Amino acid sequence: MAHIEGEITIAQPPEDVFDFVADERNEPCFNPQMLSVEQLSPGPVGLGTRFRAEVTSRGRPLEMIVEFTQFERPRRLSSSTRMTAMDIRGTLTFEPVPEGTRMGWHWELAPRGFLRLLTPLVARKGRRQEEAIWAGLKRCLEEQETPSAQADAPGRAQ
Repeated sequence: MAHIEGEITIAQPPEDVFDFVADERNEPCFNPQMLSVEQLSPGPVGLGTRFRAEVTSRGRPLEMIVEFTQFERPRRLSSSTRMTAMDIRGTLTFEPVPEGTRMGWHWELAPRGFLRLLTPLVARKGRRQEEAIWAGLKRCLEEQETPSAQADAPGRAQ
């Protein structure tokens, strides 16, 4: 098992950051490795919502299923992600600060098969990827006056 954690401050209110992140369909906007995302569960995004996503890893597409296991808008979002070679469980936290939102992440990676032998390398690469992903989110959200999350994002007026 490997652990990855970090935090970043984003100049937007916690509700906006939470709503944008909670709708996984927004991730391709700030994560260049995310090729596509579709919501599998009917209805608005919330506890138990599932997504199918496709990312690129070493130049090849890789499918993953993400399910929200905790959904406490706008403070905490936990998920479980299942991929062929690894399971990931983790939590994002959203704390109001004078500058906007301090978003923290904590992931537990459980590689399977051959990747178990490479756990330290997987963790190191994962840390770099997470920092880049969330820096992309920061750029994406701070470049806009109001985030353009999907119309049916949680808490958004319809």
